[in-house]
Amino acid sequence: MVGEKYLDLLRENILFKDLEEDKLPAFLTEFQEEVWPKNTCNISKTPTLFRFYIIAGGRVKIYRVDPQGGREFTMFLLTKNDVFDILCLLENCEHRVFYESLDEVVLLSVPIEIMRNWIREYPQINKSLLPYMGKQIRALEEYTSNVILADISSRLAKLILTHINHKSNKLELINDLTNDELANLIGSTRAVVNRHLQQFKKDGILKISRKKVEIQNLELLLKQAEKNHSQD
Repeated sequence: MVGEKYLDLLRENILFKDLEEDKLPAFLTEFQEEVWPKNTCNISKTPTLFRFYIIAGGRVKIYRVDPQGGREFTMFLLTKNDVFDILCLLENCEHRVFYESLDEVVLLSVPIEIMRNWIREYPQINKSLLPYMGKQIRALEEYTSNVILADISSRLAKLILTHINHKSNKLELINDLTNDELANLIGSTRAVVNRHLQQFKKDGILKISRKKVEIQNLELLLKQAEKNHSQD
């Protein structure tokens, strides 16, 4: 059971935001708080078979690994108010992915059978699942088309554009990731990503410091994202 400090989290969450206000405290009593230290890697598939998670703070990457070469592909980078694992929730089966906390991550978890009962009992939750799933499907569709149609430079530019806060014009969520993590997000390698980042810096598109990337010229970044050359 968690405290009322997480009521706002439920109010803002896409799955619970349409519920009546007076129902939220009762929902909250079913959740438990979990803290994953930074760089915790959960390689077991079983946690999400039995519990459903809402991220209260920090970033979680969901990824797969090539068992032969060890190469990683990051499928989703999740942050506050994101949920997982919807595949386990809907299909009651293992999802063959790994989970890693990129920061200290605070989670609310609820037994997955309780979550399934809520979906059956409350049409507001059931209805809200569809746009969230649609968002994830669109992200995978965009990734697939980029891998086939766009070169690494364009993919990298599109990744950066996807994570710009358009109110502040600042890069968020990925601004402090290593080149390895960026490469995993676009299906490339650290060396290739580093080469393109340095070119972006030379062209005046980005300002790059040790642990931070800033946008210097948004117009040039947009033009770079529209280019489609041969694969690197």
